[in-house]
Amino acid sequence: MYTDEDLNSAVKEGIFTQDAITNFRSYISKSQNVTLVDEENFRLISGFNDIFVVIACLLLLTSVAWLGSAISPIAAAIIFTATSWGLAEFFVRKRRMALPAIVLLIAFIGGVMATSVSFFVNLGIGQAQQMNIEHFEQMRVFGFITTAVVSIAATWLHWRRFRVPITVAVGAASLVICLMGLLGTSSLDSHWLTPILFISGLLIFALAMYWDASDTLRQTKRSDVAFWLHLLSAPLIVHPIFKTLGILSGHSTILQVVLVIALYIVIAFISIAIDRRALMVSSLIYVLYAFSALLKNYGLVSLNFAMTGVIIGAILLFLSAYWHTARTFLIRYFPQSISGRLPALR
Repeated sequence: MYTDEDLNSAVKEGIFTQDAITNFRSYISKSQNVTLVDEENFRLISGFNDIFVVIACLLLLTSVAWLGSAISPIAAAIIFTATSWGLAEFFVRKRRMALPAIVLLIAFIGGVMATSVSFFVNLGIGQAQQMNIEHFEQMRVFGFITTAVVSIAATWLHWRRFRVPITVAVGAASLVICLMGLLGTSSLDSHWLTPILFISGLLIFALAMYWDASDTLRQTKRSDVAFWLHLLSAPLIVHPIFKTLGILSGHSTILQVVLVIALYIVIAFISIAIDRRALMVSSLIYVLYAFSALLKNYGLVSLNFAMTGVIIGAILLFLSAYWHTARTFLIRYFPQSISGRLPALR
């Protein structure tokens, strides 16, 4: 399996000419009757060997952490983290395997966070708790801030070494996790967590758009970085909105369903414009839940989800079939200053 990044590397090495690669992409696009830019291609797995390696890596990582726990939790976390990096040196840097790269990255960052939490939070808080409550709170805040800084530093080092596209998204996710942990243990009202989560999603979405704008033809690794950032930002944006609308209360009213439909249409327009389906996928569960709850209120208990699935599924399949046509129609009304930063239509 060859990616756009592999083809670009072949051009740099002089194996193929740029014209040959361009003609090849045009041929594939015409033969499949699709526009490759709209397909949101990303490399996840190249064969069953990827799955085999992931299973073996998880088995090894779990085992070394288990053995390390016999010494101390910190030792287990350090050994787990070091092993993750060592495995990545071969399977990611040399073999360039996609799925193991993702799993080993998550394992590495998770190990770094576990090490930091074990040292700065568990041990530090234990000492501060023996002093007084003021030192206890200060040490807890210091622990979360330190974990965030260490996680970002580890993410940057991993990116510099291995250039795995999901690295930026994992780093952003670790920041959000540390932020939520810090706010959850503070005296801040819990009602602030939802808007803060929403703002975090918007910031990550803006970062994703920055990476997307740098590769509008979606032929380099920058597009893959943007894909994972969009995948992360979507639930962070969507969940707070639908939670605020009361969709998760279990009793949907007609007004709520109308609001959900209107919001989903807006999300669909944004998804089509930026040529990313992650927002629509993240919103889908809330739409299904709202419709199912409404039908259940009207007595259609046994068929509520099935009827909702038929309607929503048919609409999404229709949109998928005419995605490029819809984008062409929509982008036509955008000013050049905006459309020039969006994925190309060709």
